Amino acid sequence: MLLPGSGLLEHCHHPLVRDLAWILLAPDLIAMPWPGRPSRSDLGLEDDDRLVAWLNELEAAPGALEAHLAPALKGRMGLYHERLWQFLLAEAPGTRLLGHNLRILQDKRTLGELDLLYCQRDDPRPVHLEVAIKFYLGLPQGPESPDSQARWIGPGGADSLAAKREHLHRHQLTLASSPEARETLTQLLSLRWPTGPDGPAPGMSARLAMPGALFYPWHAPMPAPREATSDHLQGHWLYIRDWYRLRDSLPQSTSGAWLYKPHWLALPRSEALQPLRDLEARLAQHFTAPTSPVQLALWHHDMGWRRVFVVADDWPRQIPLPPRP
Repeated sequence: MLLPGSGLLEHCHHPLVRDLAWILLAPDLIAMPWPGRPSRSDLGLEDDDRLVAWLNELEAAPGALEAHLAPALKGRMGLYHERLWQFLLAEAPGTRLLGHNLRILQDKRTLGELDLLYCQRDDPRPVHLEVAIKFYLGLPQGPESPDSQARWIGPGGADSLAAKREHLHRHQLTLASSPEARETLTQLLSLRWPTGPDGPAPGMSARLAMPGALFYPWHAPMPAPREATSDHLQGHWLYIRDWYRLRDSLPQSTSGAWLYKPHWLALPRSEALQPLRDLEARLAQHFTAPTSPVQLALWHHDMGWRRVFVVADDWPRQIPLPPRP
């Protein structure tokens, strides 16, 4: 599945600007019973020409973006993704960032954090936005039914789409409506908005942004998980033993790139790719010992882009249990 608006991404050369543009364009993985991400219209970037001009300004002067993302370039990909959203909501012409990573306490115990709090520049009502970026691989045999979200697990096997979905739905997205959160939000917002009978800033809503990609097994058919969006980004995963069969099925002169965290978002520009034989040699070396899966981006002018995860022949070494009802 191609990235919607991928032509707009080609205006960007700086890797950090490309990742920022990617979160503007990438669809969410699943549609939950919560409002989705702020739209380009909300951000004041609905018009393609205006978006390109805004991105070009960042390309010309990327210092502020580089400084903001520097602490996250060697950390968790989730932190990198959060900081991209912080910058976007603070700098986009249609929104204002009010706060981020707001700890909610009960006595001295942390109940959780609100990822982001923002508002429209022409609407003072605050919006709570939770963000998550996920890359899940589907198991043709696994727990529950074939379309269960529990069959979609992270490359390391430690988490699943089902577990993440339930945590977001039952905890993170309801946290802002708790009495403890109202106290925190009152302190933050009281200088800007009067409080109502139910807490600060009546009408505050919760939204979710959850981009990423779902990787379907190359060796077996598998349906999409429940709630998957129709336009979610897709790839394939395969065992290292199947690599040569995949390679032989690709068009000649296919090239590619080895993707490193946290740069799993925007795919590299085609001029930055390597010959497939170079990637193949590195793969052979990588899998000589027990090791982690590898995400590759493959490209050919007739095929277009293709995301691929290559895993060890004994993957997965663990499968998370489905969340309890």
